[in-house]
Amino acid sequence: MTVSRMCAACLAISLTLFSIAANAQSASAADPIPSAPSATVVNPKSAQATWTYQRPSEKTKFRNYIFDAFGPYSMLGAAFAAGIQQADNTPPEWDQGAKGYGRRFGSNFGIAATTNTARYAFAKALGEDTIYYRCECQSVFQRMEHATISTVTARRGEDGHRAISLPSIAAPYAGSITAVYGWYPERYGAKDAFRMGNYGLLGALMQNFALEFLYGGPHTLLSKIRRRAPKP
Repeated sequence: MTVSRMCAACLAISLTLFSIAANAQSASAADPIPSAPSATVVNPKSAQATWTYQRPSEKTKFRNYIFDAFGPYSMLGAAFAAGIQQADNTPPEWDQGAKGYGRRFGSNFGIAATTNTARYAFAKALGEDTIYYRCECQSVFQRMEHATISTVTARRGEDGHRAISLPSIAAPYAGSITAVYGWYPERYGAKDAFRMGNYGLLGALMQNFALEFLYGGPHTLLSKIRRRAPKP
């Protein structure tokens, strides 16, 4: 299968998954709740602030979905994974050279797009918020721990309490299964899909590190503006 067909197949699957989830919650499509966490100042004299969770709007969810599924992190991750596969000649049926690298890049980018689509779609159906929120802590180790935990958890309820997230855990395997049975050579099967899903889960962790320490996504700028504490 060519790169263009891979991308077309991924786009079709992505749109299908997203539409299924949208229909599952059509009754609650309108979301008047603000799109970013807000700040509540506990001690104005010392400008000490604590941040309370507010569920994101549908517009914010969609904007972050586009960023996660088709944005720079997905592209860079696909390029990096394709380079490793090119060096290992995996799968060998795709040969070497620019054409082989292009097929590997398209495959990995398609897996990332399908994975993120499945995560957002299933989370929408289950009422979860899978947007990544940066840690309010300062310690590097605490931030790393936060990024790690966020890989397998999501926000639930109006208070945004953290809970184990089935969509976050299952989505990488949905992406790998789509690739194995969609465009990988026929000799690949369920075991390969499981193995690739494990790598996908590790890739989600790496993306969370990037979101935590580099750029946290489209909602981050608005969040920072709203979280700024007033001057004493």
